[in-house]
Amino acid sequence: MTAAKNNIPPLDPNAGVPFYRQIYDRFRTAIAAGLLKPGDRIPSARALTKELGLARGTIESAYSLLAAEGYIEARGQAGTIVTPGLDALVPVAAPTLQPKRNVAEVSFRPDSILPFQMGLPALDAFPRKIWARLGAGCIRAMQPSDMVHPPVYGLPDLRTEIATYLQVSRGINCSPSQVFVTSGYRHSIEMIVHTLLKTGDEVWLEDPGYPPTREILRHMKIAPIPVRVDQEGMVVSDGIRAAPRAVAAVTTPAHQSPLGMSLVLPRRLALLDWAAKNQSWIVEDDYDGEYRYVSRPLPALKSLDRDGRVLYSGTFSKVLFPGLRLAYLVVPESQVEHFEQISQTLAGGSPELTQAIVADFIREGHFARHIQRMRKLYAQRRKATAAGLEGVLGKHMSIASQPGGMHLILRLKNQQSDRLLSARMRENGLYAEALTDWTMVADIPAALLVNFTNVDSEKTAENLARRILELIRVES
Repeated sequence: MTAAKNNIPPLDPNAGVPFYRQIYDRFRTAIAAGLLKPGDRIPSARALTKELGLARGTIESAYSLLAAEGYIEARGQAGTIVTPGLDALVPVAAPTLQPKRNVAEVSFRPDSILPFQMGLPALDAFPRKIWARLGAGCIRAMQPSDMVHPPVYGLPDLRTEIATYLQVSRGINCSPSQVFVTSGYRHSIEMIVHTLLKTGDEVWLEDPGYPPTREILRHMKIAPIPVRVDQEGMVVSDGIRAAPRAVAAVTTPAHQSPLGMSLVLPRRLALLDWAAKNQSWIVEDDYDGEYRYVSRPLPALKSLDRDGRVLYSGTFSKVLFPGLRLAYLVVPESQVEHFEQISQTLAGGSPELTQAIVADFIREGHFARHIQRMRKLYAQRRKATAAGLEGVLGKHMSIASQPGGMHLILRLKNQQSDRLLSARMRENGLYAEALTDWTMVADIPAALLVNFTNVDSEKTAENLARRILELIRVES
């Protein structure tokens, strides 16, 4: 049976609702209206994929949601049917589509898994068997003392392992007491603001830069000061001219987020000198510094800090997986007591069991080996993704060269709107972020940000590129 035969309205590409949700809503409405009755067979995901011209994953997402809520059930070779006995349930009111959202609206922490989705490591390459073994060992060793509230500063074993790892890999000499385990980058920034800043303070932010940082600061009544970025990273002289007495600067020196260049040594030294002279703070966001493909990873800015002005923010989201909700903050030794006080007040953090597994993962050497494998894999996938996209989309966009990181920058041609194209991609089961959404005042050419870590081959990249090409043709 087809959607038309069941009086299921056609999908609306201009609605502010993803296609999988539209499919879900239409089946749910048809069931509530009695157009589809208990026991009726519905089209297979394969058939509906062909009929609607959408990705198989889009259809399966809609069907999974319907099944999870009890509307349909799979019967193996007999197909998928409307759940028998459903009419005995309380009638379901017909849903209404959500109002169309701003096409520029995008979550910077989505809970989906879409092609090109930013922020996701290679989920297919994670060593799940090792992780399961370590997890089982931690559970078997659990004692009553491990079942109370976790330490607010972080599990001591994990703090020690992080400090050791940073010494070897990033050149940071710190003690475990300087390491505070947090539930993510946002938690780290909030801790810094509560500990070191006050309402009305000015903070330098790279422009373009990670949008949630400025939103957090604005929410906490801190004034973000945009500082231009060029091929050598943050232009420190521009920051000094704009706000010489700023209380802090947030920077991504290893790979500027999102443009990818590294902060050159003269500017690193200039930034450190400014902070020392003005008693200001530098927040080093080292979100994926491990992944550099043209040479060895650069030492952290924190490794050059001789005056105790740099706070180093790291995360396990990019190197392990974001579902951990685990990050860390290395603070100057002079500020340890202050951060301990704030941590006691804002106690949150991550479950102790999770921290224990990560500590064992690092201690047994799996963490270092995993990063080495991912560095090699990402170099291959980066090359394959770029080749596949360029082969299909070369007339419409060019790929900017970057020394590292986990995403590509697709520079758009022909005056295309990156916001409109990225929104259209998300509506059609793909993911992209518009570079213009990452700017405050910078005048920067339109571009898409796409992650390559989960694109497994050049052929896959070509197939995805053809889907983007169709969206470009529709838009034009």
